[in-house]
Amino acid sequence: MSAGKRSAGLLLFRVTGTGTGSERDVEVLIGHMGGPFWAGREAAAWSVPKGEYGPDEEPAAAARREFEEELGVPVPDGVWLPLGEARQRSGKTVTVWAVEAELDVASVVPGTFTMEWPRGSGVQQEFPEMDRFAWCTPEQAAEQLIAGQRVFVQRLRAQVRGEAASPEA
Repeated sequence: MSAGKRSAGLLLFRVTGTGTGSERDVEVLIGHMGGPFWAGREAAAWSVPKGEYGPDEEPAAAARREFEEELGVPVPDGVWLPLGEARQRSGKTVTVWAVEAELDVASVVPGTFTMEWPRGSGVQQEFPEMDRFAWCTPEQAAEQLIAGQRVFVQRLRAQVRGEAASPEA
């Protein structure tokens, strides 16, 4: 019996606002998924940098590996805050951590993948895994992230504000 596909990722964030509670907020770094399927799409076409891992790899190690592969830069130093797991519509389980850090998106050198495109053509083309990155408010991220990953931003925001996460989060 298969345990199902699993992915792990790392969500960079920076705190905005001052004080405590609702005066504090976050911005998160997300990436637009690369390749022809996502070209021209914005809403629900962005993701936390993440990737699949097998039974012989620890989720945190996979999150680090995928971050470095997808952004082409080392994981910034910082405390890893666990944001838990969420099951995606596809059935895949995603585990995410957050790290407070600054990252200049101009320094990113995205990793690539190769696929046959157009389908059935026999032509192999290379595409970036993520073709651009942006710092977003939680409201912007709610529009741009694929639906199953929005919960991680909600959980992070609740932690930063010292609030209890909502039941659906």
